[in-house]
Amino acid sequence: MSGRPASRAQPVAGTIAAALFVAAAAAFPGAHARAETIRVEVKSLAFSPAQVTARVGDTIEWANTDFLAHTATAKNRDWDVQLPANSKKTLVLKKAGTVEYFCRFHPNMTGTLMVEEAKR
Repeated sequence: MSGRPASRAQPVAGTIAAALFVAAAAAFPGAHARAETIRVEVKSLAFSPAQVTARVGDTIEWANTDFLAHTATAKNRDWDVQLPANSKKTLVLKKAGTVEYFCRFHPNMTGTLMVEEAKR
């Protein structure tokens, strides 16, 4: 031991940095965008809305109100969501780009997701 008192500079600096971060977050509440949940209704053999714009991190919720089973299947094979009759299923969007999708059981049912980069 050197006989010197232990330094308290690091814990104090960490506390000050945390306080500044909290103050900045309060001053700019829109600085970090929150992910949204976007509902697509599956009804009468159609996706509604058929075209959706979303951001990476958003959730798409398909709500199948038909008495028939459907799917939401990406043409690029990135995902395949099974939608039993009268059910809801979700998918969190992981990457940007335009994805066309369809129902494997009823190929005339189509939709498009336009996924943009998340806001910072």
